[in-house]
Amino acid sequence: MNIQIFGTKKSKDTRAAERFFKERGIRYQYVDMKDKGLSRGEFDAVLRAAGSLDAMLDPDCRDRELYSLVKFLGERDRADKAFENQSVLKLTIVRNGKAATVGYAPDVWKSWM
Repeated sequence: MNIQIFGTKKSKDTRAAERFFKERGIRYQYVDMKDKGLSRGEFDAVLRAAGSLDAMLDPDCRDRELYSLVKFLGERDRADKAFENQSVLKLTIVRNGKAATVGYAPDVWKSWM
């Protein structure tokens, strides 16, 4: 199992995800979205696992104007704009190889064990 947790220290869901894996003794790599973010390959893998960009977008993000722009761009441009501006993504993103979740999803994480 190769777990990566993408989030921020202020995010309640990120802290809950870290606690979930710590309690089960599962090692993980934490990536702070404010410092690093997702690489293009990671972003594309999460997009495939999530099924759609809409599943990755956070309607409650702080930058509503940017969210609206990403939401209503043409399909081809949406993913590029979201990758460039990852502040519009839902947190927490947890990856396990090719599998990934967006948001707090302990039931899915349990199925990885």
